[in-house]
Parts: sequence; C-alpha cells; structure tokens
Amino acid sequence: MTGQRRIRLFLDSNVLTGGIVSPWGLDKATLSLCAAKVCRLVLADVVRDEVEENLLLHAERLPALDADQLIEDYRHLIKLTNPEIIPYPDKDLVRLNRHLIRHAADLPVLLSAMASTPDWLLTHNTKHFTHAVAQRTSLRIARPAEFFRALSALFR
Repeated sequence: MTGQRRIRLFLDSNVLTGGIVSPWGLDKATLSLCAAKVCRLVLADVVRDEVEENLLLHAERLPALDADQLIEDYRHLIKLTNPEIIPYPDKDLVRLNRHLIRHAADLPVLLSAMASTPDWLLTHNTKHFTHAVAQRTSLRIARPAEFFRALSALFR
C-alpha cells in the first residue's frame, strides 16, 4: 500500500476483545487487516484498559497454558499492528460533553474516537453508539459487517 493512506479503524473494546478470543469471524478479520497493515488500528487508552481487563477475566476461565497463550497472542497483536494510541480524554471534557451519548461509561470512548478522527468507529454496541450519536459527532459508526460491505464495494 505504498503511497496510499491506510483506512484508520477505531475499535470499541467489544470488537477488539471479540477478535482476540474468537477463533474466526469479522472481528478477527478486522484485526487481521490491521496486523497486515491494510488498515491502521487506532487504539484508545480507555479501550485498551477495558480489553486488558476483559482478557484477564477470560483467561481466568482457561487452563493455564491457554491463558498464557491468550495473553501472548494479545501482546503479539499489539506489536504487529503498532497502533496509533489515543490518550484518555480530559475529565473536564468528559463532564462538558455528557449530552453526546446516553450511556455515561461510553463517553470516554466516544471522546477518544472524536479526538482521533478515524475513518470508522467499529462497535457491536449500536444500542449506545446510535445513528444519532454518529450524526452529533460526525463519526462513521458501524458494525464490522457494515464496514466489510463498504470495503467490498471498493472492489466492484
């Protein structure tokens, strides 16, 4: 992809976690695009912390060797993707923008996405990351399946 700008993907924790723990699927395919440097992973600190917490909880339910492999696979993914890191939003910014999304816990994620101006914000949480939120923030919010449909249209 020399000379072309890569598609920048801001992944919500549910897509990132799903791609790591699932043996196959669109979440994993999304991570593969980032690992292959076809797309650029935009990783917010708030998302990374949530993913790492979820992975540790998931690992507790696995045999020791599988748990170790899961954590090693995550580390390897981060190394391969060399993500663009987005810091936590300022607390005052969070307080001032509470009106942007119904679920307060999603606000730091949303503000991180807004700060990074990605091409896509991919999430399975369309109950909170709604069309109205997308309009208010000028973010392109979609599920991975919608992203892949749009991506495939580029090849028609």
